[in-house]
Amino acid sequence: MLPLAGITVISIEQAVAAPFASRQLADFGARVIKVERPGTGDFARDYDGNVQGLSSWFVWLNRSKESLTLDLKHPDAQSILERLLRRADVLIHNLAPGAPERLGLASTSLNAKYPGLIVCEISGYGPAGPYSGKKAYDLVVQNETGLVSLTGTPDGPAKAGISAADIAAGMYAFTGILLALRTREQTGRGGVLQVSLFDSLGEWLMPAAYTAAFSGHPPLRSGTEHASIAPYGPFECADGRWIVVAVQNEREWARFCSQVLAQPELVSDARFRTNSLRSQNREPLRAIVAAVLRTMSETQAAERLDRAEIAHGNVNSVDDFWKHPQHGARGQWREVDSPAGPLPALLPPINLAGVDPRMDPVPGLGQHTERILAELGYSAESIESLHALGAV
Repeated sequence: MLPLAGITVISIEQAVAAPFASRQLADFGARVIKVERPGTGDFARDYDGNVQGLSSWFVWLNRSKESLTLDLKHPDAQSILERLLRRADVLIHNLAPGAPERLGLASTSLNAKYPGLIVCEISGYGPAGPYSGKKAYDLVVQNETGLVSLTGTPDGPAKAGISAADIAAGMYAFTGILLALRTREQTGRGGVLQVSLFDSLGEWLMPAAYTAAFSGHPPLRSGTEHASIAPYGPFECADGRWIVVAVQNEREWARFCSQVLAQPELVSDARFRTNSLRSQNREPLRAIVAAVLRTMSETQAAERLDRAEIAHGNVNSVDDFWKHPQHGARGQWREVDSPAGPLPALLPPINLAGVDPRMDPVPGLGQHTERILAELGYSAESIESLHALGAV
């Protein structure tokens, strides 16, 4: 039995944050009913057509779910939603500010009506404060939190190459729901869980925020190097290939100097005695390291770094990641069905001993509508009428 078997989740979701949270619940056994707009569905279905005509984002985020089309603004939708929530353990939504109240989904009323229900609200900036009424998407929040000011090079900033704010919020929502389920076991009551993109990504920014607040200057944009640890970044080897070197502490620095650079005297060099000094003097340090590694092939450098027990890695493309030998060696690939046919998918990163996560199909829009409505007690004639009225 999967850990979340028997848990039913209703997710009024779109884009990334809420679908990422609910997919992880589905991975470990929860029944996730994804509520989508009739005709169009989750707008992430149309982000691209890169996976045999399907959106790469939708394929990633929505396996193992059931798709129910429901027009939440239709007069007949309320009774359907009420029947769903009476049977549910968790409601997740990332509706726009003000929409929950207009749709009768305000957390206070839901909590009173369904005392065992856990309500997870994902928003841009949280339920209070001057930004609470603002819509927010990932790139907006990357800029508002200052993440964009940290990425890129000294010549200019850049956004993170992934949806960092959405993914952070999805992770905290997933974790928070597990905490709320545990709390319900102890108290018998559900409750309200609020997660915002701004708070989630802001948590990840705190080392940089502390630095800016207490040192008097913000962290410098450092391109592909670490902003506060040195040497920590990519170096070109003699064969034109690049290797990432990561020296984390003084013990590693001593081994790196003696066994990799063959310059043990650098350990006592006044410029490099501590990590702070190495960071301040990163340009001369980089020149020294680069000069040595340029005399070796990438394979030779990797062998020397391995002997010295220094962390290192390849500078890979996304295609290199897709073909990475670590996936195959550990049996991480699975096949999931979809409206476009079978597709490869990686197992979730939580490897729980004795548990084989669900890897069920990516649903077509409204694929499970009739079956779910029948479970809720609607007759075939009623379901046909709901379709005709545009309610589902």
